[in-house]
Amino acid sequence: MQLQDLLLIAAISSNAVQAWSPSNGYAPANVTCADDVNLLREASDLSKDEQDWLKKRNTITAESLKTFLDRSTKNFSDSSSSLLNKLFQDGDNVPKIGIAASGGGYRAMLAGAGMLAAMDNRTSGANDHGLGGLLQSSTYLAGLSGGNWLTTTLAWNNWTSVQDIIDNITVENSIWDIDNSLFSISEMANSSIWTDIANDVKAKQDAGFNVTLADLWGRALAYNFFPDLYHGGAGYTWSTLRDSEVFKNAEMPFPITVADGRYPGTTVISLNATVFEFNPFEMGSWDPTLNSFTDVKYLGTNVSNGKPIDAGQCVAGFDNAGFVLGTSATLFNLMPLPFTSSMLPKSLSVLGDNFTASLADTYNDIAIYSPNPFRDADSVKSNFSKAIVDSDDLFLVDGGEDGEVIPLVPLLQEKRGLDVVFALDFNSDTTTSWPDGSSLVATYQRQFEDQGEGMSFPYVPDTETFIKYGLNTKPTFFGCDAKNLTDLEYIPPLIVYIPNSRYSFNSNTSTLQLSYNSSQRLGMIQNGFESATRGNFTDDPEFLGCIGCAIMRRKQQSLNETLPSECEQCFTNYCWNGTLAGSVAKNSSTTTNVSSSFRSSQTSTLDSSRSAASESSTATRSESRETSSRTSSRTSETSSSSSSMNTRNGAAAAFNLEDSSLLRYILTVFGIIAGIL
Repeated sequence: MQLQDLLLIAAISSNAVQAWSPSNGYAPANVTCADDVNLLREASDLSKDEQDWLKKRNTITAESLKTFLDRSTKNFSDSSSSLLNKLFQDGDNVPKIGIAASGGGYRAMLAGAGMLAAMDNRTSGANDHGLGGLLQSSTYLAGLSGGNWLTTTLAWNNWTSVQDIIDNITVENSIWDIDNSLFSISEMANSSIWTDIANDVKAKQDAGFNVTLADLWGRALAYNFFPDLYHGGAGYTWSTLRDSEVFKNAEMPFPITVADGRYPGTTVISLNATVFEFNPFEMGSWDPTLNSFTDVKYLGTNVSNGKPIDAGQCVAGFDNAGFVLGTSATLFNLMPLPFTSSMLPKSLSVLGDNFTASLADTYNDIAIYSPNPFRDADSVKSNFSKAIVDSDDLFLVDGGEDGEVIPLVPLLQEKRGLDVVFALDFNSDTTTSWPDGSSLVATYQRQFEDQGEGMSFPYVPDTETFIKYGLNTKPTFFGCDAKNLTDLEYIPPLIVYIPNSRYSFNSNTSTLQLSYNSSQRLGMIQNGFESATRGNFTDDPEFLGCIGCAIMRRKQQSLNETLPSECEQCFTNYCWNGTLAGSVAKNSSTTTNVSSSFRSSQTSTLDSSRSAASESSTATRSESRETSSRTSSRTSETSSSSSSMNTRNGAAAAFNLEDSSLLRYILTVFGIIAGIL
């Protein structure tokens, strides 16, 4: 399925530009808009566009979810039929689902592809020994950094499937053809692509807009995500999606990507950073330090409190899809390494000496959105800093730099009303590059910070507990009993945590690995499928039913309906019951009572975190990285999900010499890192 089908346009030729930016290229350009247009709105509710879209999506997800729950509970007792009938009698009772894919470079993209493939009924085998239909039942799909590369690839390629990508994996210049990284020394020195990238970015610069490393990074990344498009989609915009039939008809989840705001003149990212979201209609933040959204299509317009300075004159094309991809995956400001302009690819000389000489400058290490689309916005809540709206420029960095590597904040908004969120974690927290739950800890702590106003998240343990009890090696449910969450601001969604885990392939590859051959890509995807399905249900044949229980849980409690007995056993097996590494929670049960000692210990941790999370803090994580090695007793699992996704037994994908040389080069020249370390 090709991208040109999405827009019903003529076939895209490599010899002719066909773009959706008004400039037909990477440079933004002036367009006319209404004289009285205001591009800004207060974040008091969902946008009207999103609300209208949800009406269509809710109808589709209700039908898909009914099919999924019928399949997942087919062996349950009669009580499940009564509950299902109640859920689908009224549209308001249908559970709403969100999925959040973490950062982690190509590791996150590929392992995440396997997990989403397991949830997609278009994947061969997903309906037999997977979670097929869960993706079709989901309302929201959020991605961050490498996870965003995954979600954007699917959404902006006409909602293609992972199965379709797999079926074409050996085709040269297909989606995710990353056999040879564009960032290899040889490619940077000799590839004509870099000349095209430099010229594209130069066009934006010549149009009067600031350019930074994020422009180069995003342009290069896009070649692997939009290979059918001229110059990797040099003119393909983020807002183009809202004009595509597959999105307009709500035949896909609502995609969201996340970035962090960086206050002008600072380099510190903490739990008090402003979390920005991009969706097909808007970009902005729910946080009290901004509390507003702007039309993403007209980014680049010079405004004051949402009104164009020049009435009737707007800018379009700034929201390049690759630029947004790069924005969510920038870590340049954490790599203040020296270099000289002589070390840069010669093709970049077109950008001028001032650009190459200032790459280490405070404002060249991140993505700049200038003019600031929120300049003079009056929606900042009282007693909060107005640094963002007072600045001429908006500075954005990798969405995981505040420690929240799983993009949960947009999905926790009460206005979105989600009942369950699947949190897919591909972070490299431990010394052996496996997750340790620290992203959940950071999100839990954020609700008690100033920026956490209006936010709620279930109780989670510390990372020591995650590792000691293996919660970071298998799916775990958090917030299983709403009755234990009443002291939070509101009842948050139940969280189904699914970490990257070793089954048939060592998927704990380096974040800095920027090339994977087809065998490695298939191995990563297959292992992700198995991580999401507990080894194709070989670890637990009842796991599919337990996923169904997790989905129904919030509505079952709010409707005061009887919980199927099978769900009681599922919650015993998968719900965190409040046990901590150093103690056992009082009154622990299948309904996840949380002990007062746990709350006390978390309060102590939060007190320390609050002082560390100020703007002057030098800490970028609320939890120190665990140094203990993760043990794995799993052997290669058996059944395969399809002929295209065979179980692969073998060593981890090698971090080859080319990548090693590349690493030294990039750290010296750009400091480019794909995702979260």
